[in-house]
Amino acid sequence: MPEKKIGYAVVGLGIGRAHCDAVYNSKNAELIAVCDLLEEKLESAKQAYEGVLTYKSFDEMLENTDIDIVSVCVPSGLHSEFSVRALEKGKHILVEKPVEITVEKAMEIEEAAKRTGLKAGVIHQNRFNAVMKPVKEAVEEGRFGKIILGNFAVKWFRDQNYYDSGGWRGTWEMDGGGSLMNQAVHTVDLMQWLMGDVKSVVSVSGVYNHKIETEDLTVSIVKFESGAVASFTSSTCCYPGICTDIQLYGEKGSVEIDGDSLKLWKIAGGDSFEENDMLETYGGGNGAAAALDPSLAVGHSVQVEDMISAVIENREPLVTPAEAIKSVRIVRAVYESAETGREVFL
Repeated sequence: MPEKKIGYAVVGLGIGRAHCDAVYNSKNAELIAVCDLLEEKLESAKQAYEGVLTYKSFDEMLENTDIDIVSVCVPSGLHSEFSVRALEKGKHILVEKPVEITVEKAMEIEEAAKRTGLKAGVIHQNRFNAVMKPVKEAVEEGRFGKIILGNFAVKWFRDQNYYDSGGWRGTWEMDGGGSLMNQAVHTVDLMQWLMGDVKSVVSVSGVYNHKIETEDLTVSIVKFESGAVASFTSSTCCYPGICTDIQLYGEKGSVEIDGDSLKLWKIAGGDSFEENDMLETYGGGNGAAAALDPSLAVGHSVQVEDMISAVIENREPLVTPAEAIKSVRIVRAVYESAETGREVFL
């Protein structure tokens, strides 16, 4: 444990509350301050986190010299603006997904971190779901053989009130997209993390069940530099919210996951003991895995704690802006293909 706890602040008290909870429960950091425009959110945070300072002005909060790290949890289209301001005030940053809504604006964060020499991390917490560790290891070790096919589908549901209540949701300016950029970007990240660099996409998209600017459904064929191919679907029209399919099929094995719950684990030459053990350990998601091993319980806490450790240890966070930009580039290619009707090469 460091001699002095790391001072932490959070701007944006929507998903930012998950960051607050993680910091408040950390042994290595202290939640110094929170910032939001809405008084009721500030008052709620004041009641939940003893001793926390509250600010309506982000610039005023940045003047607090006790703050070392800021979690940026404002609408996606403001991530670059708030991140760069924090970095230029000498604060390390942890940015919510997506890192930004365009590659160009995401690069502004990467460049500011390099310019200031400060740490910048990005939330892609699904990489740290308990089941992802053995799957990633099996892919890297070649246990599935050459990956031939992937299937990724985010079949979720959001009612109209979800979009209306946020104001910025479902807009190109602040959300940067709809079901793909907001809901499915985590799964886009997992797709490229597991299957490698994307070569091209062919996509269709549309608004099928909401009154929004952006899309509520995309369907894509994704080709990879490795020669593999995948289908990718994102939707917020699938009542009442069905599943998140993550499926890999190789020449020597296959794995199927729904969200963070393992559904299939088959490896040529593997034994039934391994298969049964995998399904028992990871078949119920993080909750079931954590019941067997508490260290497997994750969520935002693993990346918040990693960010704190990165500052203490003077190393890079687990997910950097340069890594997170990959998923934004894929999402933008999907939108371009859907708009132009052409195959888009990355």
